[in-house]
Amino acid sequence: MSKITIYHNPACGTSRNTLEMIRNSGTEPTVILYLETPPSREELATLIADMGITARGLLRKNVEPYEQLGLAEDIFTGDQLMSFMLQHPILINRPIVVTPLGTRLCRPSEVVLDILPDTQRGAFTKEDGEEVVDGQGKKIK
Repeated sequence: MSKITIYHNPACGTSRNTLEMIRNSGTEPTVILYLETPPSREELATLIADMGITARGLLRKNVEPYEQLGLAEDIFTGDQLMSFMLQHPILINRPIVVTPLGTRLCRPSEVVLDILPDTQRGAFTKEDGEEVVDGQGKKIK
């Protein structure tokens, strides 16, 4: 079995779909409920670097602290943005998945299929009814 970790928010449909696609590959991942157990500064910096994005690229915009903190203004350094995310974990976009094949922000959820070491074991349909994996375990799109 492969070592897979998901930074998960069970209230998020995209995160739930991603988790279920990981499970559909036959792997039970380590699930980190990042709102309850946020990553350390070092872990967050590593995740951002491994995804090849900036701190701003991981910033969730459609939540209340974003506007209150004035984060739309392009005046903050990456380190400052990480500090805001650590103070307010809801600002960390999700789900983030770490596998031996890479680390990705899985938005849309089917991005996870590109980094899963094992193929899907069967069909998968997202909560909204969109079919993403066929009966043979192959990605539809």
